[in-house]
Amino acid sequence: MKVTSLELVPASKYLFIRLHTDAGITGVGEVGSWGYLDGAIGVLKKLEGYIVGQDPMRIEHHWQYMYRSMYFRGNILMSAISAIDIALWDIKGKALGVPVYELLGGKCRDRVRTYPAVFKFTPEEMGEACVEVRRQGFTAARLMITGDAKAKTAPYEDGIYSHRVAQQVARVRACREAVGDDFDLILEVHRSMTPMDAIAFARAVEEYRPLFLEDPIPPDSNAAMADVAARTSIPVASGERFINIQEFEDLLSRGGARYVRPDVCALGGLTPSKKVAAIAESHYAEIVPHNPLGPVSTAACLQLDAAVPNVCIQEFPSFYLTGNESQMITEPLELDRGYLVIPDRPGIGIELVDDITEKFPPAQRSINCQIAYDGSVHAI
Repeated sequence: MKVTSLELVPASKYLFIRLHTDAGITGVGEVGSWGYLDGAIGVLKKLEGYIVGQDPMRIEHHWQYMYRSMYFRGNILMSAISAIDIALWDIKGKALGVPVYELLGGKCRDRVRTYPAVFKFTPEEMGEACVEVRRQGFTAARLMITGDAKAKTAPYEDGIYSHRVAQQVARVRACREAVGDDFDLILEVHRSMTPMDAIAFARAVEEYRPLFLEDPIPPDSNAAMADVAARTSIPVASGERFINIQEFEDLLSRGGARYVRPDVCALGGLTPSKKVAAIAESHYAEIVPHNPLGPVSTAACLQLDAAVPNVCIQEFPSFYLTGNESQMITEPLELDRGYLVIPDRPGIGIELVDDITEKFPPAQRSINCQIAYDGSVHAI
């Protein structure tokens, strides 16, 4: 069996691919560098020159070749490799008639606990939204602690340290009071706090028992992340922007996280993500796969979740629930009381609908950064 072509499949804010073979088997993958899909397209066209004509069953070999073939690395390159890697695993599973999790060691679980995001920003609205998420059957929710990332400017009051921290604490308090103890709160900070803010905020909300604090500061320094993690009892989660397994090993070795967040569509696919789970297991840490993308990403995550022992919880994109994205695939994913059921179909378990680009016209995400009252860039 040989790969015969690489097809680009844009839809909504996503970029999928199909790898076709001369055996009539097609594998699907997804690019992770949202907002920079044009760059990923350029990389995919270059990698197409390598992968066409190759035996799709030699996944590790192809991954190593694509990863080591050039001097430079980066998110756009790794996102393109991710899409091809996922598609190769999909092809191999279909060729052998088994789900990918069987190729990764077999099932550790039948379903995986998931959580959606709450896109509300006042304490009252966030509390009400958590109640609604619980009503839908979920037992955890992701809270946007630092506000609306789509806002163009930051409020005048955000320049005041005491006000800023107090508002962030109020959001967590309101949510815990709204849902009680039988519900987990995931604190999404989007890498936007300074270490001083992060430590003050974390210590103030420890009493509300959040499941974890996600990316409290920019993840550019594992040493700085480890310093923040050491100063709070709340477990820190990080790693969604990492593009090699060594970054995870360094973070865990420094004590910078208790949960790590491999992104199967940005790290390089399922091949390195399985390795990250093993690295985390050796550090008594758990994984929470990052998943802000489309249904191919979710399906790939589920295959990983099924095959490794140390999964805490799986991010489930709210877009799938609110944007009719179940219509992107021929058979919707099964959600059971806040758990996603692991599909038992061959490959990664899903197929894109034939007219996906027509149903979901491409609309690439735009870049955005808030501007503070003084005119400087305000991270959020």
